[in-house]
Amino acid sequence: MNKANQFDLIVIGAGHAGIEASLASARMGFQTLVLTIARDMIGAMSCNPAIGGLAKGQLVKEIDALGGEMAHAIDATGIQFRILNMSKGPAVRSSRAQADMFQYRVYTRKVLESQPNLTIAQGLADAILESGEKVRGVRLKSGEEFSAPCVILTTGTFMRGLIHIGLEHYPAGRLGEPPSENLSESLRSLGLELGRLKTGTTPRLDRRTINYEILQTQPGDNPPRPFSFDTEKIDRPQVCCHITHTNERAHEIIRQGLDRSPLYTGVIKGIGPRYCPSIEDKVVKFPDRTRHHIFLEPEGLDTDEIYPNGISTSLPKDVQEKMVHSIEGLEHAVILKPGYAIEYDFVKPTQLKPTLETKALEGLFTAGQINGTSGYEEAGAQGLIAGINAGLKLRGEPAFALDRSQAYIGVMIDDLVTRGTEEPYRMFTSRAEYRLVLREDNADLRLRELGHKIGLVRPEVYERFLHKRQFLEKGLERLDRLTVFPNDATNRLLLRLGTGSLKQTVSGKQLLRRPEFSRECLEQLDPEFAGLPEAVKEELEIQVKYEGYIERELKEIERFQKREQERIKDDFDYDRIPGLSHEVREKLKKVRPASLGQAGRIPGLTPAAISLLQIYLKKFKESSPHAV
Repeated sequence: MNKANQFDLIVIGAGHAGIEASLASARMGFQTLVLTIARDMIGAMSCNPAIGGLAKGQLVKEIDALGGEMAHAIDATGIQFRILNMSKGPAVRSSRAQADMFQYRVYTRKVLESQPNLTIAQGLADAILESGEKVRGVRLKSGEEFSAPCVILTTGTFMRGLIHIGLEHYPAGRLGEPPSENLSESLRSLGLELGRLKTGTTPRLDRRTINYEILQTQPGDNPPRPFSFDTEKIDRPQVCCHITHTNERAHEIIRQGLDRSPLYTGVIKGIGPRYCPSIEDKVVKFPDRTRHHIFLEPEGLDTDEIYPNGISTSLPKDVQEKMVHSIEGLEHAVILKPGYAIEYDFVKPTQLKPTLETKALEGLFTAGQINGTSGYEEAGAQGLIAGINAGLKLRGEPAFALDRSQAYIGVMIDDLVTRGTEEPYRMFTSRAEYRLVLREDNADLRLRELGHKIGLVRPEVYERFLHKRQFLEKGLERLDRLTVFPNDATNRLLLRLGTGSLKQTVSGKQLLRRPEFSRECLEQLDPEFAGLPEAVKEELEIQVKYEGYIERELKEIERFQKREQERIKDDFDYDRIPGLSHEVREKLKKVRPASLGQAGRIPGLTPAAISLLQIYLKKFKESSPHAV
């Protein structure tokens, strides 16, 4: 093989997972090849023009803390930033930003093109090459071959992708791009089991034909708060979004069009997303709802395309037009592109290790929608973990995995590899048992050190993090030492700030624990506290106000980690345990849990089965320490 076609790692796909995977590998020092069908579509936002959202914001912050790129990309191209759930507790607050979709692509392509050790090539992957149960490279549709000891598949919706608009359908990986027709069969020949999923997108509207004067305006936060812990401020122009709603007339138009809906005529076989359904599904499954929100989101500063978030559909174009024109403010809206559904193949994720390496073929990793997830953020997080682990494998170093107590990324991957999914998986705060500890504001405190050890966090970034951590430690010490006396001047100030007067001396920490007493109040009592960086003050306030709850959760995490530390070898023979049912044995063999804790999360494993497994693991360990 031509030496120019030999690499350390090949990444197939340059979407959000492919970007993070390839950058991680290249930044770890490995010669990395990115294969993409269209160079101009690197970092394309196939669906909504936004990054973040509930629980997704946490994923982006964690990517950033580990040394990934997504947060930098949205900070450089965002046109509206908002913190969601600000009226609720910090455990469920999440950042979200509208993106300039074109500029996002320009930014990510430039980052990849300027990254040392990274080569971009255009081509359609046709087959995975293997030798002796190890991956050895990739063959393109053109017949050209590239070799590498590690390959990461980040194919998105391209594997046997099939687009549906009404009862018309045609092969495509994304509107206007060809699918990968043969890669699925290549994976099946390697022993991987595939499934079929469906997702969809909305029609795009012409901004100039929308009547904004009668619509509700939705501004962003002022000032906008960056995603990345490294970004000091957002200095790009910001825009407003607008809100409208469907109505009974729109719902009746949809119902009348169901006889030509691929969803309701049995044409689409793949399972769609439960938590981001099409407007057809909303109308049919929630008949009592008289209206549904629609958020009109600009796709960029230099385009007239508007994304009407909330009306994803695969209805025929003429039905889409009637539906859109029945909605307030959209009576004369022109559809620039119709909405569509897309079916595609995915790899059943229980066939993966927590590192995202496949169990069937050494050196082959998968990340993103190919693993059954939906969303740019879920894809980017998986791409980063796959890229890190491919790099560590090439180094000959131990694998890297985050558990459920460390990160939302750990929750997501554990859900996928342990429980699997039969529908597009989306991250939610409710999936995380320890969400008070896994807040987005402390992602750097949780993960920055790990990113530094792997080699993805630049030295100057790590230095700034160390300074922040020192500020926090000193800030907590000062709050403990700060003494507030119950004198007249202090009590007058406290009453003016809306909190009760003091009857006895208290510490700054005790005062900050009061629900109605904020960090802004404390600034007026303590000039030194006022001089701290804003992010440090926010973190101090959260840690103090929720100290009791956090301590309780940390004790639960301690119990969780004890179960996770009871390790099980990959080749453990479950047939050696008498009393386990055939069904339980098959589930354990399929998932191959890495620990007793993971075994306990496999669907269908009863507490009795876990107790039996624990007893025999201990017994086998005592008799043969290397067998478990």
